Amino acid sequence: MRTFLQAFTLLLFSFSFIFANDFREVREISLKKDEQKKILVKYDNKDKLFTFRWTLYKNGGLVVFRSYDRIVAQNVLYLRHKNQSFRFELKSRGRDFYKVPYMLVKFKEFDQKSQEAKFEIFLSDDKGQIVLEDLKTLKEG
Repeated sequence: MRTFLQAFTLLLFSFSFIFANDFREVREISLKKDEQKKILVKYDNKDKLFTFRWTLYKNGGLVVFRSYDRIVAQNVLYLRHKNQSFRFELKSRGRDFYKVPYMLVKFKEFDQKSQEAKFEIFLSDDKGQIVLEDLKTLKEG
């Protein structure tokens, strides 16, 4: 029985390492309503701008507007639901068909007292091609 438990424990830990998400960079940020976060994404002598902000928190849903490389989208994120995050690829696949670098933005918490939404930003970039640079956060309106 002891050998079985040791083997089971070894398998459990080895599977956790195999299936773990290796994010190269993880950031936490807090934004108030209509406060815009800007991140400059740099790779291959190119600069692309990622911006996002939230405009409404109602019934546990956070309405987020985002833009990357002039492509605009809207998401509704929930804390206790599948829709906690959004993901987008940072560069096109091109002729190198590999695991494309991407960014994942996860809605982590909403502070009712300060009216701030907290997010985690994850960068997945196996080849280390992407550099993220924070730009000044702006308050709209």
